[in-house]
Amino acid sequence: MMTRRATMNPRTWIFCVLVCVLTCDRSTNAYRETRRRRVAEDDWEAAPKKCSYTFLVPEQKITGPICASQGPSLPDKERVSQMDIADVRELLTKQRREIDTLRLVVDVDGNMVNEMKLLRKESRNMNSRVTQLYMQLLHEIIRKRDNSLEIAILEGRILNATAEALRLSAHYRQLEARFSALAALVNNQSVLIGALEGRCMQVYGNHRQEPLPPALVEVVPENIPVYVPRFTNEIQRAHSWAFPGDRSSRTAPTESTLEPQRPSQGNFTLEGPFRDCLQAMLAGHATSGIYLLKPDGSEMPVQAWCEHDVDRGGWTVIQRRKDGSVNFFRNWDSYKKGFGNVEGEHWLGLESIYNLGRQEDYKLLLELEDWMNKKVYAAYSSFHLEPESQSYRLRLGTYQGNAGDSLASHNGKQFTTLDHDRDAFSGNCAHFHKGGWWYNACGQSNLNGVWYSGGVYRSKFQDGIFWADYGENKRRYFEECC
Repeated sequence: MMTRRATMNPRTWIFCVLVCVLTCDRSTNAYRETRRRRVAEDDWEAAPKKCSYTFLVPEQKITGPICASQGPSLPDKERVSQMDIADVRELLTKQRREIDTLRLVVDVDGNMVNEMKLLRKESRNMNSRVTQLYMQLLHEIIRKRDNSLEIAILEGRILNATAEALRLSAHYRQLEARFSALAALVNNQSVLIGALEGRCMQVYGNHRQEPLPPALVEVVPENIPVYVPRFTNEIQRAHSWAFPGDRSSRTAPTESTLEPQRPSQGNFTLEGPFRDCLQAMLAGHATSGIYLLKPDGSEMPVQAWCEHDVDRGGWTVIQRRKDGSVNFFRNWDSYKKGFGNVEGEHWLGLESIYNLGRQEDYKLLLELEDWMNKKVYAAYSSFHLEPESQSYRLRLGTYQGNAGDSLASHNGKQFTTLDHDRDAFSGNCAHFHKGGWWYNACGQSNLNGVWYSGGVYRSKFQDGIFWADYGENKRRYFEECC
């Protein structure tokens, strides 16, 4: 026969050990009780009979230690001795050590079971994390593949755009060459026309030598950034002309205060200052010329041209263009303070115009003359500017005249210069029109633009002097207000 070995799990084994310990404990207690009763009976039989009374004492359970007899040992095999008690104690001590060992083993096994549970839980978490990372890696690989496709498509588009840009650049160079040829042709024609005009004046004009017209203006190229404050549209002259100030630096727009040349004694008065030219006329000065004005609220007096030969007189000239001798492509500070020659081309200054306009209810009169000597005018019933905090916003009344209302779209707009953009256009209208004005986006007038001799433009932009409702070819004009 083959013997089969029984296997027990740790919990069954621990239970059996506890049952054995409990059985041994109970057997020891029963044995101790029996030995105590026998010793009591033997003592009672051996004791001398001294009384005839018998007392019945209820039997009590012994809970304390069992005391051995101190007398001589009796020849009773069942009598408990000191050695028996020592053996029992040694057995109990051994059993206690075994129980402690079993408890320690149980604790260790319990801790190992808990650790195994924690390890299984961590293993499940790690498996979930690994799965999640795998899905993320797969998604990243798919996304990078899609990005590679998009990059390839964008590279194709960039190559196509580059080819198109190269084609447009070649076409632009061809147009530049054609434009240069046309400009050279126009310049030659301008020189020829000037020579013919000179000969005509010599033959039919009592041999009177007229001054030559101003030279052409070099316009700022389009590709110069707007924010770089280095421009020039200075007049290039091959002859000797008088200029207000040094113009050789060619760093326009230039800053300048109102520093007119010393006028002659016939059109300048030392009296004043006056509030405006109307007050000067009422004071008895009815001759047109330079007067010293100090409007209410202004800190310093300014020199201004008073025109008394137009519409009953009393007009204060705030701007004049006549020969292109002054560069009007300037910055905000120059337009605020004023610049130019009061006897010729000049701008009175936004601050002075504002101080004049807030004294009383003024009118605005614009006189324009084209290259065919035809004169027109535009008048407005009221005129004033708002303060600098509002960028000198323009306020006009109703229009009257024969030049057309080309300031209607500029009414209520703020003043714009190259370094002070307040127009409604996405870019800077002062950059495209080469001047300072109450631009809209950009508007129907540009009276501070480039002075083109004969009205012939040399730029792809409409950057010259123009009044859209009448025509673009103007020779001179000036603004007056009273």
